[in-house]
Amino acid sequence: MCTIGELTTKVGSGVTPRGGEAVYKTEGHPFVRSQNVGLGNLLLDDIAFIDEETHLRQKNTELQFNDVLLNITGASIGRSALVDKQIVGGNVNQHVCIIRTKENLVPSFICSFLLSNYGQRQIDSFQAGGNRQGLNFEQIKSIKITIPSKDEQIKIAKLLRAIDERIATQNKIIEKLQSLIKGLVDSLLENPSWEKVYLRSFMQFYSTNSLSWEQLSYSNGNVRNLHYGLIHGFQTSMIDSTLLPRILPNYQPKQYTVCQDGDVAFADASEDTNEIGKAIEFSNTIDVKTVCGLHTIHGRDIKQNTILGFKGFAFNSRYFHDQVRRLAQGTKVYSITAKNLSSCYVYIPDMIKQENVVRLLNAYEENLSLNRTLLNKYEIQKQYLLQQMLI
Repeated sequence: MCTIGELTTKVGSGVTPRGGEAVYKTEGHPFVRSQNVGLGNLLLDDIAFIDEETHLRQKNTELQFNDVLLNITGASIGRSALVDKQIVGGNVNQHVCIIRTKENLVPSFICSFLLSNYGQRQIDSFQAGGNRQGLNFEQIKSIKITIPSKDEQIKIAKLLRAIDERIATQNKIIEKLQSLIKGLVDSLLENPSWEKVYLRSFMQFYSTNSLSWEQLSYSNGNVRNLHYGLIHGFQTSMIDSTLLPRILPNYQPKQYTVCQDGDVAFADASEDTNEIGKAIEFSNTIDVKTVCGLHTIHGRDIKQNTILGFKGFAFNSRYFHDQVRRLAQGTKVYSITAKNLSSCYVYIPDMIKQENVVRLLNAYEENLSLNRTLLNKYEIQKQYLLQQMLI
């Protein structure tokens, strides 16, 4: 058993240049901040740059290939990644620690160790009251690690790198599918040749409850409840009611409207204009009592103009959401009302065309769901290997 301090030649961080973001450039030396350090990977979409003069003032924090980066403050504390060729010669700010290893410690091995349950538990142990607020260099140096031979470290690192590459590939597949589905929804459903129908002419809206998370349970209760926070987290246009939390018996409302298959719930509040009015359509409600909860708007097609699944896609299309966004009110938190929604419209084709659209989009969403399941399995496999090999 060794400590990181015994196995490294450098444990230290940089500083934010005088002037802060005002001195950042569009090119020059990469300047790595905590948002650029992921869970084993670099996140360089918003990488900043500094000029040569600023870089030379921070020469002691110049990044070398395979340096280990560790976030040491804020919500992302404990995230770690390796320096690659893209940021060699760059610098870090005070929120990112550089760990430079001796010959007997493979950098990718310690990076994986820091991300393992064992490494994260030690990082957590330094945080007062369980709050992840900050690590100092002495704490980092004191982190204990058991290292096998260098050959074994290399083998472990290669195996984990192979899994990381598969996870990265899987994420790209998911991103492409999400982009494809969004493109199809927008192109297929914004069709002025179909009947233009205002929601006030076929949708009826019902009152909802205001129960908080503390009044819900996944194991106790008879009535399922949709909280608006779940809508923001859903990654498909439909939700299986059997997956929702239950209302604790003591808090069950005396009066409520039970959701039916094909009913829709809109999120009526969000800090993000891209999320305001986000909709999901209910399924599997026949044997499950389900109601709409806090910050939701519950709507039903009382004219039966649409088939199951169509509204979930239509109400999440770009042209419909653009209408909602224009009607949203607020500054920091945006809101929408049932009256606002009633003034919006959708394009509705005949039933046969609806069936064709829903069948096509459902097939892609099922494919997306399968790929998310596969990604989850890879991530579980990685955590299992980390736990088995690094403790």
